Amino acid sequence: MLKRTVEERFGFVRVRGELSGVKRAASGHLYLSLKDANARLDGVMWRGGAQRLGFLPEDGVEVIATGKLTTYPGRSNYQIVIDRMEIAGEGALLALLEKTKARLAAEGLFDADRKRPLPYLPRVIGVVTSPTGAVIRDILHRLRDRFPSHVVVWPVLVQGQGAAAQIAAAVRGFSALEPGGPESKGNLPRPDLIIVARGGGSIEDLWCFNEEEVVRAIAASTIPVISAVGHETDTTLADFAADRRAPTPTAAAEMAVPVRGELSATLADLSARQQRSMVRLLALARERLDQRARRLPEPLNLLQGQAQRLDDLGDRLRRALVHRTALAAAALGRHGAALRPALLEARLRRERERLAAQRLRPEALLQRIAALRGRVDSLDRLRLSLDPRAPLQRGYVLVTSLEGELVRTRATAAALGAMTLEFADGSMAVAPLEPRSPRSPFKLRPSAPADAQPKLL
Repeated sequence: MLKRTVEERFGFVRVRGELSGVKRAASGHLYLSLKDANARLDGVMWRGGAQRLGFLPEDGVEVIATGKLTTYPGRSNYQIVIDRMEIAGEGALLALLEKTKARLAAEGLFDADRKRPLPYLPRVIGVVTSPTGAVIRDILHRLRDRFPSHVVVWPVLVQGQGAAAQIAAAVRGFSALEPGGPESKGNLPRPDLIIVARGGGSIEDLWCFNEEEVVRAIAASTIPVISAVGHETDTTLADFAADRRAPTPTAAAEMAVPVRGELSATLADLSARQQRSMVRLLALARERLDQRARRLPEPLNLLQGQAQRLDDLGDRLRRALVHRTALAAAALGRHGAALRPALLEARLRRERERLAAQRLRPEALLQRIAALRGRVDSLDRLRLSLDPRAPLQRGYVLVTSLEGELVRTRATAAALGAMTLEFADGSMAVAPLEPRSPRSPFKLRPSAPADAQPKLL
C-alpha cells in the first residue's frame, strides 16, 4: 500500500542534484544518490537507460534526473527510478569540460611538441566513425575525388553510453597492428594515418569525445591522428590531443591526401623543367667543348719537336756506344799484356810456401796444454786453502745455529738456546751454560734453567 501510494502520487518527477556514490553493478544497473545542501535521495537507473547516457556519470556532476519515486522494502526507504538523466545545463557541462581539460593539459597531453607531422601520401587511412552515417560517405567521396586511397573503417558508436570505450578501443586497435603486416586472410593493414570523425551535434551528443579514455587513447597513438568531430564551431578534447584538427570530416579527408590531378600536373611540370635543364646543360657543355677545342694546337705540331729530339738522342747514343767500345778495347789491351802464365805460377809458388810455413807442430800444442794445466792446478790449491771446512781436519770446530747461521762471536752463542758443532767426522748439538743475551740476531728458543747441566742432543 505504501509503494502504490508513493508511485501514484509521484509518478513523474524531475530532480536536480549532485551525483554521489555512483556505482555500476555487474548487471549494468546504475546506483547513485542525488544530493543538495539539505537533502539526499537514493536512485537507480536500470541497464537500458544507463546504456543510453551520453556522458559518464561520476561523483560531483550536477544532473537533472527524470523518473518516478518508489519504495524499496529491503531497506525501508524510498528512491527514484531514473528513466532519463542529463547534465544540469550547458554551463555545468562546460565547467566539467574545463576541469577535465585543465587536468589533462597539466599532464602534457596537449603540448605542441607532441604533435607529429602527417604523412604526405598515406598508403592506408584508418577511419574511426559510425559505418552508417553521412560522415563516412563524405570522407570516401572526398578521398575518391582527390586521391583514391585504401581506407579501413573501424565501426564504432559516436554517441551514447559505451561510445567512448569503443572509440578508444578502435584507436588503440589501429596502433596495435604490426607495421607492414600481411593483408591476406582477413588481416588488417596498419594505417599510416587515423581519422576520428563525427558529424555535428549538441555538446551532449559530442560528449563521448571529451571523455578521458578517448583523449588518452588518441594521445598515446603511435599513428598520426586527425580529429574531425562536429562542425567548425564544435571543439572537443579529442581535438587538442590529436596531431591535427579538421573543422569537418570533409576537411579531414582534404588534409589526409593531396589532389592527384595537381600532383600529376606538378610532376609533369617538374619533368618538363628537368628535360629543359638537361638540354640547356648539354648545349652549354657542347659550346664550351668547341671553344676549348679550337684553342688546342694541332697534334702533329705537338709531336714534331719531340720527334726531332728523339732522332737527335738516337744519333748521340749510337756515337756514344762506338766510343765506349773503343775505350774498353784499349783498356783490355793494356791490362791483357800483364796477364802472363809465368807471373801466375810465381804467385802460386809463394802462396804454397807461406802455407807450408804455417803448418801446426805438436810441440807447440803440448806447451800450450802444459801451461793451462799448471794454471788449473794453482786454482785448485787456492780453492783448497779457502775451503772453510779444511781446518776441521786440523781439530777446529765450525759453530752454527740450528737454522744453519754461522756463529762468529761469544755474545751470539750465549743468546742461543742451542747450537750445532761441526767436526771433521760429524756434527753435534749443544746448549750454552751462560745466560742468553736479549739482542741475539737469531731466532731464540727456550733455554734451560740456570742450574741445569749441559745436555747433548
